[in-house]
Amino acid sequence: MMQKIVPVIMAGGKGTRLWPLSRAAAPKQFIRFIGDRTLFQETLLRVSDATLYTAPVVLTNEEFRFLVAEQARELDLGLAAILLEPTARNTAAAVAAAATLVRERFGDDTIMHVLGSDYEIVADDSYFESVRMAAATAADGKLVTFGINPTEPATGYGYIEGGDNLPSGAKTVKRFIEKPPLAKAEEMLAQGGFYWNSGMFMFSVSRLISEMTNYAPAALKAASEAVAKGVKDLDFIRLDKAAFSASPNISIDYAIMEKTSNAAVVPSPFKWSDLGSWDSVWKSGSRDELGNVAAANTTLVNTKNSLVMTHGVHLAVQGMENIAVVASEDAVYVGRLEDSQGVGDIVKMLAALPATSKLTETHPTSYRPWGGYTSILNGDRFQVKRIFVTPGMKLSLQKHHHRSEHWIVVKGTAEVTIGDNVQMLRENESVYIPLGEVHRLANPGKITLELIEVQTGSYLGEDDIIRIVDEFGRN
Repeated sequence: MMQKIVPVIMAGGKGTRLWPLSRAAAPKQFIRFIGDRTLFQETLLRVSDATLYTAPVVLTNEEFRFLVAEQARELDLGLAAILLEPTARNTAAAVAAAATLVRERFGDDTIMHVLGSDYEIVADDSYFESVRMAAATAADGKLVTFGINPTEPATGYGYIEGGDNLPSGAKTVKRFIEKPPLAKAEEMLAQGGFYWNSGMFMFSVSRLISEMTNYAPAALKAASEAVAKGVKDLDFIRLDKAAFSASPNISIDYAIMEKTSNAAVVPSPFKWSDLGSWDSVWKSGSRDELGNVAAANTTLVNTKNSLVMTHGVHLAVQGMENIAVVASEDAVYVGRLEDSQGVGDIVKMLAALPATSKLTETHPTSYRPWGGYTSILNGDRFQVKRIFVTPGMKLSLQKHHHRSEHWIVVKGTAEVTIGDNVQMLRENESVYIPLGEVHRLANPGKITLELIEVQTGSYLGEDDIIRIVDEFGRN
């Protein structure tokens, strides 16, 4: 029986190529595109087989820590650890930190499966056969990458050229190839033996640390010290900032995989996409008879080969072909699918202007460890929000210097503390919190609490919160 594999999930990226749905504070791995689950949740489910995997280790950053915890909780899946990276240092330091922790908890010979959390993968029988082949290859001392069988001459991916066959069914790696021009991609596809670099890896802890000692000692030293000096905070482990920041900013590919003589590739026939553009979302989606990929709240008339998605208003599209129309709560993107690789340039333009920079940073809906809120309306000296609180959770005991608040319960039961008074509010009941009064909101019920909050005052920023007691360790 094969030993269990420790999954290591990388969930700290801040890409905005799928704007307006993805933002700096809400990247694509945590967004629900068409289905009910996020890409991060789909990744968790792929490693949820307890006969094959242990509970996963997740690497993310301070900003996403509660998103990680909440999305795992929604699936009722436990996590072995959540490591918080204090600064971005690419994947070499992140993988080394995970390996240090895994070695401490599981031992030197443990097999690690490193996965990104922002790919779309069809986890069919061929996927798990590739996982088992990779595990057997890693157990033989190889550092394994998953090479996706290419379906087109894509220029947005790196490639791997396979070499000699190994006993496990994997191949040695001849070379890694950077993102090629179209003519080179077409040539490799016609020749065969080349694979897309998926960014997923499998190796034993001892082999990885040995290779990093030879090829990336600075990254290994920094990551090891960051773990040793790390601080436990609730369910998180905060890596030491000074130590982690000393690591070179390099990828695991560049630091190890392109240099080692022990690299192997598992030819992988399963469906995979990094969803790097709206065009790739359309290609990976379920298309109707006219070639359209459309989410709910959309109406398409005489429209072909298009992507139409909305997280807000209803979209009606008529007489279009080969376009993407994507609406969030506060912005709409319209462009030709073939041009969607250029969304990043639009985001840079928006970010450079004070009037539009927030459109690239945050969504109207923000998530907190207790639930979250959606900004509905902003005006002069007032703001309206929809608040949602997870069953059993409570906000901090707090007060505000510059605003008062009105709460109206629309769903569930609210336990409201105002000063020394505690009261229960049910649907259609309301309460007023005067400026400067200490207060708290909690959900003692079994269903999500929803309420409308109307704020009034001279300053309505989120930094006007003085927390007196907070279960989540926030100041």
